[in-house]
Amino acid sequence: MLKNAIENIRKFDWVLCIAVVLLFCLGLAAIYSVSLNLPGENFNNFNKQVVFGVIGAVFLLIFGLSNYSGLWVYSRVIFVAMVVFLILVLFFGSVVRGTKGWFLIGGLGIQPVELAKIVLIILLAKFFSNRFQQFHISKHIIVSLFMTLSLVFFVMLQPDLGSSIILLGIWFILLMLTGINKKYIVFLLVIFLIIATIGWSFFLKDYQKERIMVFANPQSDPLGSGYNVSQSIIAIGSGKFLGRGLGFGSQSQLKFIPETQTDFIFAVIAEELGLIGVALVLGLWSVIFYRLILIAKKARDDFGLFLVLGIIALLFLHLFINIGMNIGVMPVMGISLPFLSYGGSFLIVCAILIGIAESVAVRK
Repeated sequence: MLKNAIENIRKFDWVLCIAVVLLFCLGLAAIYSVSLNLPGENFNNFNKQVVFGVIGAVFLLIFGLSNYSGLWVYSRVIFVAMVVFLILVLFFGSVVRGTKGWFLIGGLGIQPVELAKIVLIILLAKFFSNRFQQFHISKHIIVSLFMTLSLVFFVMLQPDLGSSIILLGIWFILLMLTGINKKYIVFLLVIFLIIATIGWSFFLKDYQKERIMVFANPQSDPLGSGYNVSQSIIAIGSGKFLGRGLGFGSQSQLKFIPETQTDFIFAVIAEELGLIGVALVLGLWSVIFYRLILIAKKARDDFGLFLVLGIIALLFLHLFINIGMNIGVMPVMGISLPFLSYGGSFLIVCAILIGIAESVAVRK
């Protein structure tokens, strides 16, 4: 058994793993930098992130060595457990930043919606791989959408607009990759408009509506809801080519930018490491996506293929929306930057996703 595990570890895509580790280290550097000017030089978040990174590495190894086909077998059980988990957090969860989506245990927060993203990828991968040649049939599209909305519904009750968009985005990207008939796109757009209207009327809080309105017209509230994005853009521009140096970014160190260790960590990196730091981040992400695409191409079955495609979709959506928030082309919605932003739940989830991709790579 040990010999088999060692052999599988040798088959890991180590280029992918190294790129992920480098991104994590870059995120640690940014978190450390911001911690320098916290009251009393508070390094609690930095220390926690190191621990989360170690835990994530263990989960990556466990899932990488496990056979991903086991996820197929237990997909329904995992889905039902996830729905129960999302319901429980509505009753027993704690409110963090306006969202009742956290279990606080011993000073640490667990966010079930992050796990829901993995569950949805597994569920859709099984559903799509079973019906890969049948997506000219509209009922399969509707059923897959209903499965997705069954999770989105409970997430919107928290309410968590950003995660709901991620879940719907994963479904939409995977659906497009099945090669569905173009005529269904109009049908899907109508469905999205209906969902958006219902969400706006019954689920979104006033502050979430305000963020969207400010995004549509940034000058409407430059010192209120538009302030965060304005400061982020200033920070990114002030970094120039070489940056101001770690710990010397005026916008980030003087707290003009909010949520510097989570939502706006990209602005911190851009200000303190400049264009070189931004190029490094985007370069590492290019390597990650390239290696994941290679793994998807070599997957031994459709289930493995759609698992990796779902992982690519999730990581891409987080990357696109987070950087878009930082540069003002997307509304602020609390979406973290994978492997860079502070946060235990999401970091461990991302590590698990890379582990699943490695499992597909080992058994290509």
